[in-house]
Amino acid sequence: MQKNKLQIWLPVLLSLAMIAGMFIGFKMRDKFPGKFFFNNEKKNSIDEVMELVNTKYVDEIDGTVLRDTAISAMLGKLDPHSVYIPSEEMEINKEELQGNFYGIGIEFDYYNDTLFVVNILKNSPAEKSRFQIGDKIIKADGKNLVGKKDDISYIKNIIRGKKETRLSLEIVRNGQPLTLSVSRDIVSVSSVVSSYMINPSTGYIRLDKFTQKTYREFMMSLDSLKKLGMKKMILDLRGNGGGILDEAVDIADEFIDGDKLITYTVGKHSPKKEYRCKRAGQFEKEPLIVLADETSASASEVLLGALQDWKRAVIVGRRSFGKGLVQDQFELSDGSGLRLTVARYFTPKGRSIQRSYANGEKAYYEEIENRILNGETDPRVKGKLDSSGKIANPSGDTMYQHGGILPDYYVPVDTTRFSLNAKKLIRNGVVRRYGFSLFALSPSLKLNYPNTRSFASGFRLNDKDFLNLQALASKDSVQLSKLTEAEKKYIEKYIKANAARYYWDDNAYFEMLNEDDSDIKKALELLK
Repeated sequence: MQKNKLQIWLPVLLSLAMIAGMFIGFKMRDKFPGKFFFNNEKKNSIDEVMELVNTKYVDEIDGTVLRDTAISAMLGKLDPHSVYIPSEEMEINKEELQGNFYGIGIEFDYYNDTLFVVNILKNSPAEKSRFQIGDKIIKADGKNLVGKKDDISYIKNIIRGKKETRLSLEIVRNGQPLTLSVSRDIVSVSSVVSSYMINPSTGYIRLDKFTQKTYREFMMSLDSLKKLGMKKMILDLRGNGGGILDEAVDIADEFIDGDKLITYTVGKHSPKKEYRCKRAGQFEKEPLIVLADETSASASEVLLGALQDWKRAVIVGRRSFGKGLVQDQFELSDGSGLRLTVARYFTPKGRSIQRSYANGEKAYYEEIENRILNGETDPRVKGKLDSSGKIANPSGDTMYQHGGILPDYYVPVDTTRFSLNAKKLIRNGVVRRYGFSLFALSPSLKLNYPNTRSFASGFRLNDKDFLNLQALASKDSVQLSKLTEAEKKYIEKYIKANAARYYWDDNAYFEMLNEDDSDIKKALELLK
């Protein structure tokens, strides 16, 4: 009887002993780093270094900063477009791709240490709450904003917020204090920054990025311009750094007929994927000119390459950036993200758009700056232009397969306008702020000009204006007296364009800039 009981309980006792042993072993593992029970897996050097730093380093360290730095350094050995995105920046990246965010829908800038409303987005909470361009913002939810021009992120964080939360702004309008309360909501930022008839038969559309809404916005502009009599189009992709590939493909489909190939992608772990036309387009036969420059990149280059390979459009301007790498964005467990290159994309004829990054990231980006400073003196372009600026067979000659999309007609940068001082005035926002000051000081000036073209031809800066501009520029250590007459004329155009934006709208801004734009002139010449 006793023997039978032992036979029954012995397996149970052995099981309990095994469980107890595993539990004790699991508890002891933390006392012996790198020596785990039942674990023969060898740790890699990255884990070992992180563990040693955490347990042995002389000073207290921020593990998050150390990790972020290590990841960024590792990605730096891959390509210039594989990047790590810290968790605090992930939401901003998502908003950029979606084309919207939560806020009130104002754009702001500082002038003489005071925060001004310089733009109000259409259909935004700010527009519905009757904000006006030129309003001075003194406080937001009781927090002082005067003199905070060096902390724009701080201001953005105050003004943006969750949906349906309220924001109280203390403003000054025409010398009178006001308090406006506005409820935050979704705010859409259009990727079609300008759309107008440049002459009775030619429409102009400028895209500055490709978001989830770009194709829909483009089609709305296309439909509106066709109703106004558009028979020819100038599509401006200058400055368009890319975005969502599918949106660029859908726009290409509106221009290219049949089921033609638009682009294809392929990578080591990504099988070949083709993007083809799949619908009858709304602008497949009409004359089309597309403008490009050294800042037209990625999805923009997919559109450029497809139109050029099928000889559907004439490309005017300068060689595009040369980004032919496809990134997927992966969200990590801590809320950060990894934008990793997974494939390359190619034009219908098999041209690789990506230029070399073999000399490192610094040289990769400096190459763009050198193109601007040198007016694109690439030896493969020099000597290949006829008297009209036409490049010999850019889509077929293997000589040109060196990254980026070469234009059919080359228009060089006017380097006489691009001294360091002139560039600094524009980059630092001096020109933009002075354009706003013209509006703020003379809000009724618009009454003297019935439209932007009369403003462009009739309004001129006088000697007093240039003295005021010189004083404003000197605060940014820019000596305006050193500018050439060509640079002054160029800067005056930008000042007037910025003033026109405040008097009218974004279309007015681009109409002003396009008045004597070399690329636009060439496009109109070709469309005659």
